[in-house]
Amino acid sequence: MSSKDCGHHGKKREKLIRRICAGFLIFLFIVLVLVLLIWAILQPSKPRFILQDVTVYAFNTTVPNFLTSNFQVTISSRNPNDKIGVYYDRLDVYGVYHNQQITYRTRIPPTYQGHKDVNVWSPFVYGNLVPVAPFNSMALSQDQANGAVMIMFKADGRVRWKVGTFISGRYHFYVKCLAFINLGNKNSGIIVGENAVKYQIVQRCSVNV
Repeated sequence: MSSKDCGHHGKKREKLIRRICAGFLIFLFIVLVLVLLIWAILQPSKPRFILQDVTVYAFNTTVPNFLTSNFQVTISSRNPNDKIGVYYDRLDVYGVYHNQQITYRTRIPPTYQGHKDVNVWSPFVYGNLVPVAPFNSMALSQDQANGAVMIMFKADGRVRWKVGTFISGRYHFYVKCLAFINLGNKNSGIIVGENAVKYQIVQRCSVNV
């Protein structure tokens, strides 16, 4: 085979590679345009969470640097989308005090949230003799002496989005609900048991996906 033939075949191969690359780039461009178009049409929004109330059954340090707590929290979630459904595959709720987790995780059963639907959950969130940092134990004693405490209730897990018959992959989901609880004044809440008080919160939560 002459050197001229080799050069001819080399040019053909180079031209073929360029065509393949060009076709691939055009395909990526079309996919990107379709994704942007679908996004613009659907205008997806994150679910909106509200912490409605917190019932306090126990919240004390019976042993130094060990905290026992028992809450029932009512959280509502609304899907603001009219064309997108939400699958909550996993959602764990727990309490945090001064950036330290003070309760075990309570799992909410998997559920599907349709267009514009509202779901309400009332899980019990508790921890028995959970070790806390010494400075948090001191801060808690101070807060209880002042009669008010700030607790963050968090929920995290995984969700999927449904558009028509299409269901997306799983996405990490994070919710933060801040609760300011006036423990020093039981009249600020509703007595629901011998040692339990329900406090109306109605606080919007932050949501990140």
